Amino acid sequence: MDPFTSLTGAAAPLDRINVDTDQITPKQYLKSIGRTGFGKFLFADWRYQDGDLKRPRPDFVLNQPRYRDAKILVTRDNFGCGSSREHAAWALTDFGIRCVIASSFGDIFYNNSLKNGLLPAIVEDSEAERLIREIESHPGLQVKVDLREQVISTDSGFSVRFRVSPEAKRKLLEGLDDISQTLLHEREITDFEQRRKRAQPWL
Repeated sequence: MDPFTSLTGAAAPLDRINVDTDQITPKQYLKSIGRTGFGKFLFADWRYQDGDLKRPRPDFVLNQPRYRDAKILVTRDNFGCGSSREHAAWALTDFGIRCVIASSFGDIFYNNSLKNGLLPAIVEDSEAERLIREIESHPGLQVKVDLREQVISTDSGFSVRFRVSPEAKRKLLEGLDDISQTLLHEREITDFEQRRKRAQPWL
């Protein structure tokens, strides 16, 4: 997993609450357990007309030219609620999103995001709304997310601190998922297995 230190780029405003994981990656596209290839299905029921991936809805935010290359998504309360599917985080990262800013997240989605290098940055709902309006009113606005300082800022002068747990911050800064964190203790694990094999060779 690539380390996350800071990110600067376009941000897309999704002014909705209670966006659940079936809306992020609709159930009909859950046909693979690989982490790639899901970007085209992100918000598919909202992005495309009648489920036809060749007929994008021009009014949906991620289909608008100014937001097509967004690296940051700014949304509202309870983002990622619903089922536990990890495909929701996969679709966001495969699309190119590396940070979602919201006032709260579904617990399982929050943890799945961290396992996939996606930063779920928590701000007050009033600040999320202010940032959404700032993005909408300034075409071409660049948003910077600084994980070390836990600050979100824009080139228009907007700035706000965000919350993230210390453990999540450490893992993202070091580029560690659960497996790579476990492998940091590979020597101790190997030593334990060798001692156990000598003491209990019948196992």
